[in-house]
Amino acid sequence: MMKTDTFLRPASLLLLLAVAATMVLPAQAQRKAVDRSTDILCLAPSATGLIAAIVHHDKKGILQLGLSTATGLAVTYGLELAIHKPRPDGSGNHAFPSTHTMAAFNGATFLMRRYGWKWGVPAYAVSTYVAWGRHYARKHDWWDIAAGAALGAGCTLIYTRPLLKEADLTIAPASFGDDGKGITATLVF
Repeated sequence: MMKTDTFLRPASLLLLLAVAATMVLPAQAQRKAVDRSTDILCLAPSATGLIAAIVHHDKKGILQLGLSTATGLAVTYGLELAIHKPRPDGSGNHAFPSTHTMAAFNGATFLMRRYGWKWGVPAYAVSTYVAWGRHYARKHDWWDIAAGAALGAGCTLIYTRPLLKEADLTIAPASFGDDGKGITATLVF
């Protein structure tokens, strides 16, 4: 089984490289680099969630991630088709809500809820960069991003349950003085 800290290093390194690369470019090139990096990084939390579920042999987790992602995409695309909000950069009429942000926060919320904060905090850092990047690249207004994040997190919270570790239950007879008899139970998790 992989250690969590070793597993998350590539994702953290990828985020740092993306941020560092954008700092040395002119403004227009920065926007383009940020736009492209968010195209890739929006999938990182969900991909990490899928890999974590596979590594943990967590079939229920795979199903939960799949259902939350499918629901999030269906709702997001449905809203984009119904609302026709233009993008701030004028590149289309499908700005509300942000699909990139929905996907990123869907995966991050899955990791946090299913596997805990050690998985969730780095995933939320990547998701926050994606949200910031979509605004910086002038693809979305802040309410597009907030709606996408809320949809991604909300759909995940509907389907995802925390992974319960194996518990060790011990039941034993007990004696409590001369007249007291009963049973004790110990649960270690």
